[in-house]
Order: sequence, then structure tokens, then C-alpha cells
Amino acid sequence: MKWWTATVGAFAVLATVTITAALARPGRGSGFVVDSRHHEHHWKHNLARKEAKCGYESCPVLSPNGDDVLNVHMVPHSHDDVGWLKTADQYYYGSKTNYQRAGVQYILDSVIQELLKDPARRFIQVESAFFFMWWDEQTEELKEQVRGLVQEGRLEFVGGAWSMNDEAAVHYQSVIDQFTWGLRLLNDTFGECGRPRAGWQIDPFGHSREQASLFAQMGYDGLFFARLDWNDKVKRLAEKKAEMIWKSSANLEGSDLFTSVLYNHYSAPPGFCFDVLCSDDPFVDGVDSVENNVKEKVDLFLTWVNNMATKYRSNNLILTFGDDFNYMDARMNYKNMDKLIKYVNARQAQGSKVNLFYSTPTCYLKALEEAKLTWPTKSDDFFPYASDPHSYWTGYFTSRPTSKYFERLGNHFLQVCKQLTALSPATQGEADQEHLNILREALGVMQHHDAITGTEKQHVADDYHRMLHTAIEACGANTNAALNSFTMTKESAKLRFESCRMLNISRCDVSESKENFVVTLYNPLGHASYEYVRLPVNGNSYVVKDHEGMELPVQMISIPEPVTDIQYRFSAATQELVFLANEIPPLGYRSYYVSEQYESPQFDQQEEVDDQPITIGNAHLSLSFDDNGFLAAITVAGKQHRLQQDFMFYEGAYGNNEVFENRSSGAYIFRPNGTERHAAKAVRLSVIKGDHVQEVHQVFNEWISQVIRVFADEQHVEFEWLVGPIPIEDGKGKEVITRFYTDIQSDGVFWTDSNGREMIKRVRDHRETFDFDGVEPVAGNYYPVTAKIALQDDNLRLAVLNDRAQGGTSMQDGVLELMVHRRLLRDDAFGVGEALNETAYGLGLVARGKHYLLFDTVKESKMVSVQARERFLQNHVLTPAWKFLSDASDFDFESWQSSFNNAFSALSGSLPLNVNLLTFEPWKQPHSYLIRFEHLLEKDEDPLYSLPVTIDIAQLFGSFKIANAKETTLAANQWLEDATRLKFTADPVPITEKFESKLSEGLKITLKPMEIRTFVIEMQ
Repeated sequence: MKWWTATVGAFAVLATVTITAALARPGRGSGFVVDSRHHEHHWKHNLARKEAKCGYESCPVLSPNGDDVLNVHMVPHSHDDVGWLKTADQYYYGSKTNYQRAGVQYILDSVIQELLKDPARRFIQVESAFFFMWWDEQTEELKEQVRGLVQEGRLEFVGGAWSMNDEAAVHYQSVIDQFTWGLRLLNDTFGECGRPRAGWQIDPFGHSREQASLFAQMGYDGLFFARLDWNDKVKRLAEKKAEMIWKSSANLEGSDLFTSVLYNHYSAPPGFCFDVLCSDDPFVDGVDSVENNVKEKVDLFLTWVNNMATKYRSNNLILTFGDDFNYMDARMNYKNMDKLIKYVNARQAQGSKVNLFYSTPTCYLKALEEAKLTWPTKSDDFFPYASDPHSYWTGYFTSRPTSKYFERLGNHFLQVCKQLTALSPATQGEADQEHLNILREALGVMQHHDAITGTEKQHVADDYHRMLHTAIEACGANTNAALNSFTMTKESAKLRFESCRMLNISRCDVSESKENFVVTLYNPLGHASYEYVRLPVNGNSYVVKDHEGMELPVQMISIPEPVTDIQYRFSAATQELVFLANEIPPLGYRSYYVSEQYESPQFDQQEEVDDQPITIGNAHLSLSFDDNGFLAAITVAGKQHRLQQDFMFYEGAYGNNEVFENRSSGAYIFRPNGTERHAAKAVRLSVIKGDHVQEVHQVFNEWISQVIRVFADEQHVEFEWLVGPIPIEDGKGKEVITRFYTDIQSDGVFWTDSNGREMIKRVRDHRETFDFDGVEPVAGNYYPVTAKIALQDDNLRLAVLNDRAQGGTSMQDGVLELMVHRRLLRDDAFGVGEALNETAYGLGLVARGKHYLLFDTVKESKMVSVQARERFLQNHVLTPAWKFLSDASDFDFESWQSSFNNAFSALSGSLPLNVNLLTFEPWKQPHSYLIRFEHLLEKDEDPLYSLPVTIDIAQLFGSFKIANAKETTLAANQWLEDATRLKFTADPVPITEKFESKLSEGLKITLKPMEIRTFVIEMQ
């Protein structure tokens, strides 16, 4: 998608549409919120053995003439976006042709019929979302024919996830989940022959090292993609380095992945697009026709592939035949491709060495492996991506910030829903599984490279919000039923466990409207946790008691005025109730009874500050503010250091896009028009100090404000920013950043995370594998920040964690910046056809979010290293306890305490802090569960917590009887003991060929740094 030649909903903050629709329960095949069951072939955990010649056994036999012959693997494919210019449903059904001519149902209808006509033909299918939507509509007779094509290896699945996910803005947990779901359905439907062996990331706008690592851990043999920096591609082709072994992890053994960069994006060679959407001439081979063009076309093709052959090491070439939504009339494609093969191969009689045949990425990988060549290596990533000197695709790292937050929140709720659905006997029915699958699939669609990226049309973004909102509503039925099953006793009535969907703008109907209510905090982590609960209320005084009757200290805080003034907030609450909930049990919950008291107000006085010095802090740190209201310094360990923070904005370039130099900033492209500008010269501020939290409320201008918080006993600082509506009355688009200044001697170096996992070193104005031209110095130094960005020298370290994906950089030593919001007035001409000018209720979109800052000295003598604290905080802020609120108007505290089970844990103990329970979900059979454990730290991040750690599954789940536990690959579609991978040789070490599973009889497992291990466990 996009031009190849140029290479909040109800949960989201103030989303661009209001969601009021009740949960729809459409039937099969009627839309993308429908569950896809597809379990005609249930394999009861033992993944199916191969029965037919699919995969490598089905590959075409190469020419026996050896290295003399150029084997050209023709790969028919269609790239089908799960939403971009049209919604996913519009793309599937082919409606709204005014946006784009595209109908996926016709592609699959047409391709299958053409494959059935000729056993030589092949096709690859990528997106499981579209395939299973189509599959559910087919007759049993046609399904059997499709199974035959799959078993013969002629219809081959590559990629195979629910969608072709982005690689910059996605979190690794969401990537794993959407692969697990897509691959599970392929396995359940087609067995071993449905297992993809090749990654196919042909359209994402840059490529992450963690994505490659996940592919390796899932057992894939190789990866194919198209987009990399134009300078990098030119150099790689010139040096025959477009295919390589990607060393995708600095921590994990066996994570190398063979990677191939496609030559011609993912399109057919020029002149050979035979699709109904194309204008290239077909083959005219009538002997007597004056239009006969066979010689001309064969000459052109041979010239093309022989030139391509000079850029690659092997005598095998992979040639894609397809493009966006191609093959709606596959007769045209295959009829002409058949002729191309016929006439090209006929030239061999005249001395041509080109052998052309239908193939697949899998068969291409097999041919390369059998060639026994050696390959160059790569150990960094492919960010940022630039398609020309002035087009750095770094704007989408931040585009649509409320959508990015909504997705992150949706993933959080998915984990909660999976766990509660698995744990409760009340949620084992078919409808409960359907509710869970609706959310699985909605989050799978949200990972698509035109969904979470924010690079879709506005009506498509609205549909993504609708879809995710509906899915969260569906899974809310499960969480409500599960919590009732845990809390209810014989004496108790049912409660309604509701999620407060707009807490990020300090709005919650239950806490605002009820005098007595219950807060139930569900902790999805594998160790005990805590939570500073903040709830908007209309009263002035409240009492909070836990289930044992202990009264908790509370603090009342004024909601910042810029928040209460939001025109479409629709809440009268002006206060927030804050209390600390400690020891929330792992994989469990703890409930609290809140009652309004009609006494003197409890809230701390908020005062405007003029000339007095301002400081807030706790025993660990303190913050100081200058006379103009800006943050100026931080004190840690008794020593003060520079720490300044400010908001600025770049003006987006506004051009006609007709030449590179006139490229506009847009949904994809970040291109600042000159230097950044300060949002304010002075900041109006007020201060609140209490026992739980101390806050400074800052107002920079009419559209930027912020709260800086320091909680008691915390070692981090919380920045909660509010940006918007971004003004455009001056006719200029703006890209808003927050910037942190320190005295850290960073020497041009900073670190960003890769999809929330390993950190990657970045060097300003530098690329590891090619020369950085510096034509766009700011945009060219922006990198994706999914979870963390950091600076460090020998003495000090600064890290900033974010609550959603953003773009970030360090343009000066000691300085970090993150882009938080964008509003632009011109399209960047990469296909979306709209300016990124989001509005809500007729006004520019407002976004609110958080940054978590850790600043400390770097000392080996610390009990816990700074990096370890960052990892633990990252895990806590991305997966906090989920808040469920219940109306308690019908009973007082004593009756609530005696009538309900108000604390629960599914575990017999806590995991160590450096181990995360990444996945706990119901699997394919009753009493079976898919469980993942992960080591949170990298090597050498902490003297203790970076060491390998052993856990006992049987002891952890002591209240369950474990009947069986068996390890799988990361995506759970292959037993680990059965998993092997092709071996490609780098200099000097080959890719690990065989996985190993080590699980003692005592169910003890050991996790090495950054290791994720996946198990199917049967227990009751």
C-alpha cells in the first residue's frame, strides 16, 4: 500500500467520536467484531503431524544445471490492508469504491478457482483476519478443496498473524497475542500444513529488531520485507547485502533470523502487472496478430531479472507478482503469468539461463539454505525509514495519540479478561469464549500497520475505535460474571463490576454519582502489587475501608482547571479522591468500600504561587521550580542536579509534494519547517501537598498544561500532560514536544526500547550500516519509543517511560524529547489523502497522557540498579491493577464485609520481581491454559536481577492440580521439541537449528535474561 514509487472511542482520551452503540451481537461473517471459531479440526493440544506434501516437501524441483541457471521464484500475492482508506469490512466486501477499488472476498473467491485449474499455480495468503472472514462463508465442499490446496503447498500461509502488524508503535505483548490467535486458527483448521514458515512484513514503515526476535522465537525460518531507508537499500544492493542474517537479540541464543529485502518493493516488475487494477499490456501471443508482443515482453523481463541478479548473492531470485488488493479477477493474472513462464523458459533453447516458475517465500528460503552460501550480518534495526531525502516516516510514531493510548488500554483489558475468563467456572461457556475472541480479534486488527500507526483515513480511525469499544464491552460481560463468581457467597447479591472508561480525563459515573461504592482492584501481574487509586468525586469527604475493616488514609485533590474546562468532558466533579491500595494479590483482586461523609472538607488547599521558591518531593527526591514556573532541578541522594522541562512545538512543513524538497509534514512524515518554538515564556502554577502525593499544576498557555507529581515513597516523577486543541488559526500545523534538559554528558548517545523489550543504542547523526546524509537533521534522528527512552554517562542516568507509543530523540547532549501530539493541515502525499487534522465535537482533538521519569546516580553499590527499577516500573505502569467500580447503595460496610469475598488470588505465592506472567489464558480444551513467563531484564542490567531465575510452576499454582505441562514455541502453534529451523551460515556461526525444552519433573523452569517461555498446561 502507499505509493511504491515513493519508496477516543469511549476509552481513548477524548476520541474523535462518541461511542453510544450498545454491544452488537452480529452473526457469523457479518463483520470484524464477530468471533471466528473455525474448530472443525480440534487437535487436543498435540499439534498435527504432517500428512501431505506441504511446506518444504512441496517445493518445485530446481533446474539440475546447478549454478549456471538463474532460478526465478515467482510469488503471486495480494497485499490486503485490514483498514486504511476503507474500513476492514469495506475492504472485505468491496464497498465504498469511491475510496478505493478493493474487495478481499472476490480475491479469495477468484484465486481459489484459478489454483484448482492448474496444479502448477501457487498463491500466498497473509492476513488471517480476512482469510477466516472468507472461510466462514464457504460451503463444506469448497472448504475441502481449499484444504487440499493447503496440503499440496499451493495455497501457502506466510506471516499468518491476524494482521500484518506495524513494528514501531506496537508493544511486544500485543504482537505475540495477535500472532498466537491467527496461528492458532490456522493450526486448528489446517494442521501442520497451515503453519507459516516465513515472516512477510512487506509494508510496515521500518522494521524493529524485536519483531525479528519474535519471529525467531516463534520458529520462523526467515523474514521478507520491502521498506528500508533508500540510502541503505542502494548500498545493500550495490554490495550484495540485501539478504542477511539478522542478529535480533543481544541476549537470546538462537535468535538469528535470515532476512531478505525485496528488490522491487512488493510489486511485479515494471510492465508485468497483469491485474485488473493495472494498465500494463497483457501478453498478445496470437501468431498472426499485429499486436503480438511476446519477444518484446520476454526481452524486457530477461533484462530486468538479469540486472536484478547482479544485486544478490545466490542464483535464486524471489520476484513478487501482486500489489495492494490485486487478484480480484485472478484469471487475468494467472493467464498472463502462465504465458510469461512459458515464453521465458522457451528462451532456454536459445541459450537463456533463466528458469521461471511459481513458488513461495518458503521454497525460496529452502533453495537459499541448500545453496550453502555465507551471508552478511546485521545487529541493529531498520529505523528510521526514509523513502527519499526529505521523507522520514517518523511522524507516525506519534500520529493519533489518543488511538495509540486506546490500543494500549485495550491490550491491558484483554489480559485481565483472558485471566478472569480462564479462572472462573462462570465463564466457560461458548458465549464467554466468543466475547473473549471478539476482543482478541479487535486488538489483532489494531496492530495493523495502518491502525495503531494513525496513518488511516479519519472514518477508518473512527471505525477502529468503534470496533475496540464494542469488543471491550463484550469482554466486560466476562469480567463481570467472573468477579461475581468469586465475590458472591450464599448471602450476597450480585454486584455490577464496571470499568471507569474516562478516568484519564477524571470522569467516572459510579464514583461521581454514588454515596457508597466498592472499588475492586484486579492485579494481572504474577506478584503482589500496589496502586495509588485516583477517582473523581462530587463530595468533599470520604472514608475508605479495606475488607478487614481497616480505614485507609485518603487525600482529596482539586482536579486541574484545564481538565475541568474541557468543553466535552461532561462531568461536574472537581475533586479527586486518592488512597493507597497495598498488597493487591497476584493474579487476584482486593476490594475497598468507599463512603461519602458529610463532614468538613478533606481536600488540601491549592494555592497560586508568586515569588516564593517552590519545591515538592519525598524522602527519595525533590523537585525545584524557577521563578518563571518551569521545573529547574532535581535532588537525589542529597545532591542537586539540573533537570529542566519545557513544552515546544515544531511547525510542520507545508508544501505541494510535487518534488522531494516540497514534502509536507503529514500522518506518515515528520518534517519540521525550521527550529522549534517555546510554548510559553512563563508558566502559571499552583501547588498541592498532602500525605499521599505532592503536585505542581502548570499552565503553559491556553492549550498546554501539565501536572507534575511525586508520590510518597516513590522513586520516580509523574508528568501528566494535557495538549490541545492545537491552534491552527495562523494557518500552520504544529507538532508538540516535551523536552527534558540535564547535565548528563551523553556524547551524542541515547537509548530507545524495541517494542517494549531490549534497549537499542542510538547515536545522533549516525547509522550503523550506511552514511547518514543529515538533509533532515531532526526527523532523521527520531526513533520509535514504545516504552522508554534514556540517557546515561558514568555518573547519572535519565529515563522517561511513556504510556503509549511516541517518537523521540536527543538532539543535544543531555537532552531528551518526546513528541506528544500533532495537528497538520496538509497531506504528505503517501496515499491517505487527508491532512492529520483530528477534531472532536467540532474542536481540535485534546490528548492527555503520562510520562514517568527516573533520574539517579549510577552506582554498582545500589541494592537495585537504576535499570532494574526502570524495568519494574515499566511493568507496573503498563499493567497496573484494573479498577472495577460497583454501586454499593443497597448495603452498608458491615453487610458488604460479611456478605462478599473481597480478596482473592489464583496463585499460592508471588513471582520474583524480574519474572513476569506475560500470558494466562484459556486454551483449546477445558481446564487447559496457555501460560507464558518472561525474564524482564537484559544481561548485565543488574548484578542480581539479571541472573537466570528458576521458578516452580507446581508451587506457584499450588491451589491447582497440574496434570500436564508441555512447552511450545513462542506463538504456541508447535511443540518446542518438534521445532527445527533452516540453518543459514553467517561468519562464522550458523543459526541455531533445534529448540530445546528443559522442564524437570518437578515443573521447575529456568529463565535466562529476556527469555520468554510458553507452555500449555492442563490443570484443575
